[in-house]
Amino acid sequence: MWLLSVLCLGLTGVLFAVTGSAIAQTRDGLDVIGRDEGPKVVATADLYFALSDMDAQMANVLLMGSDHSLGDGRDAALVRYEQRRSDATDALLHAAQLAEGDATDEENVRAVIEDMSRYENLVAQARLLSDEAGLPAGSQPEEVVRLYRRAGELMRRDLLPKAYNLTLDSGATVRSTYQENSSAASVRMALVAGAATALLAALLALQYFLRTRFRRRYNIPLAAATAGVLVLGLGAIGMLEQQAVLLRTAKADGLDSVLALSRARAISTGMNADQSRWLMDPGRADIYEQNFLEDAQMVLFLVPDDDGVPGDLEEYTAEVAEAVPDHTAYPGRLLGLLGQEIHAGGVEGREQAQRRALRDYSAYLHADQRMRGRAEEEGAGAAIDARMAGEESVADHFDRYERSLVQLTALHTNTFETAVADARAGLRGWDAILPGACLGFAALVVLGVRPRLAEYR
Repeated sequence: MWLLSVLCLGLTGVLFAVTGSAIAQTRDGLDVIGRDEGPKVVATADLYFALSDMDAQMANVLLMGSDHSLGDGRDAALVRYEQRRSDATDALLHAAQLAEGDATDEENVRAVIEDMSRYENLVAQARLLSDEAGLPAGSQPEEVVRLYRRAGELMRRDLLPKAYNLTLDSGATVRSTYQENSSAASVRMALVAGAATALLAALLALQYFLRTRFRRRYNIPLAAATAGVLVLGLGAIGMLEQQAVLLRTAKADGLDSVLALSRARAISTGMNADQSRWLMDPGRADIYEQNFLEDAQMVLFLVPDDDGVPGDLEEYTAEVAEAVPDHTAYPGRLLGLLGQEIHAGGVEGREQAQRRALRDYSAYLHADQRMRGRAEEEGAGAAIDARMAGEESVADHFDRYERSLVQLTALHTNTFETAVADARAGLRGWDAILPGACLGFAALVVLGVRPRLAEYR
């Protein structure tokens, strides 16, 4: 009787230790994804977009020249530039706070701050010279073009890659944490199940011994302990399984999609800037057009059945138009940052948001083709009007496409936040439930055997 009693008490301690460890490890993984590295991924993705939009707005400002009334106007573009500059500063401060203690991340943040200062200095000089020249839209002095060319190269080759490196570093930590938790989840559940099963077996053995030796049919305290262990074990396993599901939802349907769509938005904003550069800097128009195509294929890459790849921007635009009306029936695959997010199911309203984003993206590409066509047929002035003026302008279609991306991103952000909140709620109370239950089991074991031990006195 002493042997079985001590065994039950020892296995109760094992169940407490194994379940407590599983809960602690699950909470640590949730904290990394939901509180530490996950928010850092979002913050650095915001930084990438803010920098890209800063460059796009400055390209629009310089393209307008002395014609301040094009599109939404020069003042509106400057306001948006300052807003994005403020957003980038806030994102950098957030990233710096989250990177505290990590020498590599701190150095990356410092490098982005230094390059951002260099970029602002270059565009400030370009703006000053442009204002002094007072030339009409599309006409800038060579020095302005040269300065902005340097600023654009700095943004594309240094600033944006460094900003994205911050995202990659945090994303790598999120991925490794998620993979470790996913791999360990089944092991944790198996250990909890094993400890609970062993304790149940010991309790049943003790009750069987008491029944046969003392002719006692029932032992209410031990029966209650057995039922409690069964409930606790099943509850802990169910909770751990639910945590694994919620963590997968937060990572795969939330954070990964938010990151991909945020980067798609930032790259699309860079495409918007390349259109203004294409009009403002004819000497490098071919380079900007190629940059536009490469970025467009990063956003949405089409793989037809014949594995053909569109050779130029016009062919690519036609391929996208063919794929968009019913992308589920497209005879091929949709890849790229946006294409990989296009799939059935998920939260309510996501499929409609996906279709809207694809349609608006295709319409934006068609508006781009009309602008380039007008540049060839009617000259730069007509192309600038097609780029910035009117309800069906390139800028108007880009705004619609950007709103679609923002809406789709918001759905995934809500999925992430909801999954993290549900996971936290699922863990709430276990710090009290687990020790309380295990102490209760131990007390019930003692209450169950004490009367029988007393008979030996």
